[in-house]
Amino acid sequence: MQRRRKYRYISAFIILVICIAFFFALNICIGSVSISLSDIIGTITGKGEYDTLARIVWDIRLPRTIAVLILGGALALSGYLLQTFFHNPIAGPFVLGISSSAKMVVAILMVFLMRNAIRVTSADMILAAFVGAMLSMGFVLLLSRKVREMSMLVVAGVMVGYICSAITELIVTFAQDADIVNLHNWSRGSFSGMTWDNVYVMSVVIAITFVLVFLLSKPLSAYHLGEVYAKNMGVNIRRLRIYLVILSSVLSACIVAFAGPISFVGIATPHLIKKLLGTSSPLLMIPASFLGGSVFCLICDLLARMLLAPTELSISTVTAIFGVPVVLWIMMERRKERSY
Repeated sequence: MQRRRKYRYISAFIILVICIAFFFALNICIGSVSISLSDIIGTITGKGEYDTLARIVWDIRLPRTIAVLILGGALALSGYLLQTFFHNPIAGPFVLGISSSAKMVVAILMVFLMRNAIRVTSADMILAAFVGAMLSMGFVLLLSRKVREMSMLVVAGVMVGYICSAITELIVTFAQDADIVNLHNWSRGSFSGMTWDNVYVMSVVIAITFVLVFLLSKPLSAYHLGEVYAKNMGVNIRRLRIYLVILSSVLSACIVAFAGPISFVGIATPHLIKKLLGTSSPLLMIPASFLGGSVFCLICDLLARMLLAPTELSISTVTAIFGVPVVLWIMMERRKERSY
């Protein structure tokens, strides 16, 4: 039995890595201009000439695809942390209004700075998104003390999301600066316009956060078995919850700062990974959720670019198409479990 489980875990990680490699290559090869894999390899290794194709690969597709991989993984990991924190299978940064609140604060910052001819840096956007995420999380946490039903907590998060989205739309509508043309596309969720500077900043922030989350694997394993058990094992529940709130907010902030709000990835991916692994052990779920989120977003971003090419769809439109059936399936599974 132990061997079978070990074989299943290894097979699952191999499948995820192969899928990442496959869809990563597809995202770079396929586009308005098709580029062969041999040309891409020649460009990356420096053997090919630095021509138009090389510019497309280096300046547009490669940074975008790497950003999709990193942010997709961060989004799934953030969803997993929130589901663990709230003990709710449909908790996620988008559903709880965290993404929308972060988007609102970033939009306000961008409009204010651009109107005053001040350059917006990646650090400014991440910090603004983190403030927005913490505002939403603070509201949800305050409400959780008075409302015991998790369904009401989720509804409250959705309402917060709607209010923040409405405020953001007003900001975008009345923004007059010519530099804010791309704000509308960003507000709907998009990986377009990624640069190597963006990739560098998000890589550092998310890599540090991932390591910190992975270090929480042991206390999270105890927390999964119940708060009483975790306390008996010496876990400081209050401190663990603070860590979960801060780390999930940092991940959500980084995603919103660079790609805008992206729906359903944070909810759907952890459940699909749990089914693939056959376990909910945080030691395995943390890296697997990250890899699964990367695969999910690589597929969705490819479809967003190619389904109605040359028109690019909002990434949230595609993720919702795949994510909603998963959420409905989760709710049906829970209903069956309760009926038994």
